[in-house]
Amino acid sequence: MTDPSSIEIQRRYYAETANQYDSMHLEQNDEHFFALSFLVGVIDYLGIRSILDIGSGTGRALQYIKKLRPDLRVIGVEPVLELREMGYAKGLSQADLVDGDATRLGFADGDFDLVCEFGVLHHIKEPSLAVAEMLRVARKAIFVSDSNNFGQGSRVARSVKQLINLVGLWKLADLIKTKGKGYSISEGDGLAYSYSVFNNYSQIRDRCKTVHLLNTRDGFINPYQTASHVALLGIKK
Repeated sequence: MTDPSSIEIQRRYYAETANQYDSMHLEQNDEHFFALSFLVGVIDYLGIRSILDIGSGTGRALQYIKKLRPDLRVIGVEPVLELREMGYAKGLSQADLVDGDATRLGFADGDFDLVCEFGVLHHIKEPSLAVAEMLRVARKAIFVSDSNNFGQGSRVARSVKQLINLVGLWKLADLIKTKGKGYSISEGDGLAYSYSVFNNYSQIRDRCKTVHLLNTRDGFINPYQTASHVALLGIKK
């Protein structure tokens, strides 16, 4: 019998904890809700009429946006059936929250004005594939709210990680730390990869006219060096 893949491990975790998902992962004023509030604030500025949220879980972002802006077309993609069912139980329809893979989105190029994610990329082995799909499907902008591993820990720990990353050895160091798996498993977050929003900064910068950063947890003047969680808004045009 072969060992389960990382995707199978992650989906099993969410399937088994679906009933406790909101209490385990969501807080009223957490970093992702802060980012979500910021996103809603720029909808009119960007002229957004449609939004796709990838990795929607039980649909917090969908419900929040729909409540404030019922005039918008808002759809979420979530691969775990049990989480979608929790979303349906909260009032979302099957048209609101659909099955799908963030790395292979079943939508046409530019199908949505804005594509967003909240705390999903650090659960994906190759987040650049999901970001590429977000950029493809987004007509006007993408919004990313996720972790910044290089801004986490004590000042010494952050400095060491940033130095290792600077000399191009972060992937090797992470493989050593995770004993070759490349990921860690915790009761509170399931299977997760060491990830920074800044890993995909150049990829987003290349496809966007402007890029804007926001530390969603406290940090100093340089969010890469000091903020554990960061939101990024990339405006394509």
